[in-house]
Amino acid sequence: MAFSAKQMSLMVATLGLLSFFFGVIAENKKPASGIPIPGKDVVICKYPGDRTVVWGYLSVMFLTASSVADLFLLLHFSGTLPSLSSSIGVAGLAAVLLLWPTITEQIHLTRNIHHNLETDCPTAKTGLLGGGAFVSLDAALFWLVCLMLAANSREDFLEELEESRRGEHGTIDDVKSAA
Repeated sequence: MAFSAKQMSLMVATLGLLSFFFGVIAENKKPASGIPIPGKDVVICKYPGDRTVVWGYLSVMFLTASSVADLFLLLHFSGTLPSLSSSIGVAGLAAVLLLWPTITEQIHLTRNIHHNLETDCPTAKTGLLGGGAFVSLDAALFWLVCLMLAANSREDFLEELEESRRGEHGTIDDVKSAA
């Protein structure tokens, strides 16, 4: 069963919104810093139990699913190259802005023993996940615009193709009713 452009656009919009929501949740729930626990010649950082890394990766996963679904559909509808390349660029920027703090946060959580006794138990840079979430929403909107342009141009092309096949005198039904 082939999906229509309307069904695919709803799917792309839903996946884009999910990516946005998970990115915003990851930004809002991210701890400001960990709790340093001094030891002998080391500082062990204890971080509160949060799901920032999981929400960040979920946001990237839904962004990727949205982009792949729309890219597949645009190749089917033969989208225009400028709109396609701008959509890919915005989706790539969103992926970078979401992956960078998510991976950094994961590294901070796994490598929590520091030999620098002056460490303040850092976390990932604040604001990048939220910014990545908004760019992810922008990427979904770019994909939707690209999809609308491709569907519209395909519809116009098929309409022109039907008119050129009719000829000057109209359809066969017009000829039968005139006789």
